[in-house]
Amino acid sequence: MATYAAPVREIQFVLNDVLNVGSLTEMPALADATPDTLNGLIEEAAKFIQGQVAPLNAPGDAEGCKLSNGEVTVPKGFIEVYKQYQEAGWVGIANPSEWGGAGLPYTLAKVIDEMLCSADVAFALYPGLTVGCFEGILASGSDEIKQKYLPKLATGEWTGTMCLTEPQAGSDLGAVKTKATPNGDGSFSLEGGKIFITSGEHQMADNIIHFVLARATDSPAGVKGLSTFVVPKFLVNDDGTLGARNKVTCTSIEHKMGIHGSCTCSLQFDGAQGWLVGAQNTGIQNMFVMMNLARILVGMQGLGLCELATQNAIAYAKDRKQGKAFNGGATIIDHPDVRRMLLTMKATTEGARVLAYETGMYVDMAHHHPDPAVREEANDWVELNTPLVKSFCTDAAVELGSTAVQVYGGHGFIREHGVEQIMRDAKILCLYEGTNGIQAMDLVRRKLMMHNGRLAQRFFAKVRSESTGDAPLGFIAKPLREALDELEKTTAWLQESFKTNPDDAGFGAVDFQRAFCLTYLGYNWLRMAKAAINTNDETFKAQKLNTAQFFAARMLPQVMSLCANVRQPASELMALDAANF
Repeated sequence: MATYAAPVREIQFVLNDVLNVGSLTEMPALADATPDTLNGLIEEAAKFIQGQVAPLNAPGDAEGCKLSNGEVTVPKGFIEVYKQYQEAGWVGIANPSEWGGAGLPYTLAKVIDEMLCSADVAFALYPGLTVGCFEGILASGSDEIKQKYLPKLATGEWTGTMCLTEPQAGSDLGAVKTKATPNGDGSFSLEGGKIFITSGEHQMADNIIHFVLARATDSPAGVKGLSTFVVPKFLVNDDGTLGARNKVTCTSIEHKMGIHGSCTCSLQFDGAQGWLVGAQNTGIQNMFVMMNLARILVGMQGLGLCELATQNAIAYAKDRKQGKAFNGGATIIDHPDVRRMLLTMKATTEGARVLAYETGMYVDMAHHHPDPAVREEANDWVELNTPLVKSFCTDAAVELGSTAVQVYGGHGFIREHGVEQIMRDAKILCLYEGTNGIQAMDLVRRKLMMHNGRLAQRFFAKVRSESTGDAPLGFIAKPLREALDELEKTTAWLQESFKTNPDDAGFGAVDFQRAFCLTYLGYNWLRMAKAAINTNDETFKAQKLNTAQFFAARMLPQVMSLCANVRQPASELMALDAANF
């Protein structure tokens, strides 16, 4: 089975030496989040996750979830370990202290998410969706709604869900049919069905709070008529105690390719009592508050699986004897093609970690910095980075899961080694919370156009200022400047192309997104190389510089060909009759 050891040294290097996480303490709201405090909490979380959560991964995948008479049974050990995780305060680590959370940085929560997802991504979905539900209610709920639900959600004592998807309404939320009828007492009666609801039914907590997208009976069609409602599994009395079971039922659970330990449910609302969250007909705005942060969380899931795949592939390659390498090496890590695969995995995982953590720091700055101008700039970075984190880290999880299987050879295809599970668990990450194609369209259609292109221009300016001068890192600074020039030229082409022929821009969006991400990783590897030069750990320094050289020579040049693809017209291809396929 796959094993996991939290990469604490790598995590602390990125936070402290590359990103200067200590700068967060300059904000009064996060003044207590010193590097020493964060390092200590990361080390404690790593011990718990390695010792308690990771052992659940393989058996949970094998056992899966089971449905009987509307009740879902989760894999053995999940309930007990979730209780320990929740009582230790990890669920609410970044939730505001006024609601019972620890009030620590969002960045710290994402670091813990990465480790949790490496250990068992299916288990991680239970607290992950709970935090998402909390964030949705916090952003839009009335004081009464907040007082009733947030204290229990903040600590993970109750769990939460996000109920959007219906059989006819996946990415097209305007097609949602679930109906909400006013009861005359401030509540609504919800009728309809939802599918693919993560953590929709289980016995891990005393109550499950559903954050539901539905259409009030007097609302218009389309996305403009949607509203959000809080619908508890058990009704909550005025004194906070639990009342009767609400009329929401799990009718089936999905039999999935992966994440078997996560219960993915179809829910039926048969007159379930719910309460409006936010103003009527503002549901799509309310839901996207939750969804945008959820997209960052999904990126952390991908990063966690990248780390798991990389760790296990390297360990296996160091141990596996098969043939004699050209250099006389006795194990497969000395075969050139295996080394190529391992360096690709390292370069991708470690570069993506900087992207993901930096995005977390920008979320903290956007929420807490006292200077409005700093908050505005940080929010620009969050907007730009969200589709990048979600798409790149999750595509990479599938690619690196496949690469791990390749390193193992035939043994990788066998379940007992555990790396095939990484591939199976990873694919859903490219699909939920908006497919990665949708992320690419979000980048091209929205983020490049926002504020007259300001978001991309901030990126170009920052990377260009970082990559000036060559000595002693010209091996990466020079190709990074070349990639940046090509990306900037292609960005301008897309911005104009979208105005006149959006099919051209749409056809190239996925290639552009990858080119943007690889350029961002080049920027990250330049910063990591600069930080590594200053360390006294010669082995660590050599590892970082070798991987930076590999990225600069073998991966960063891909930006050129990707951008060339993007700028190809697609009119003839889009004009082709569908019958010709």
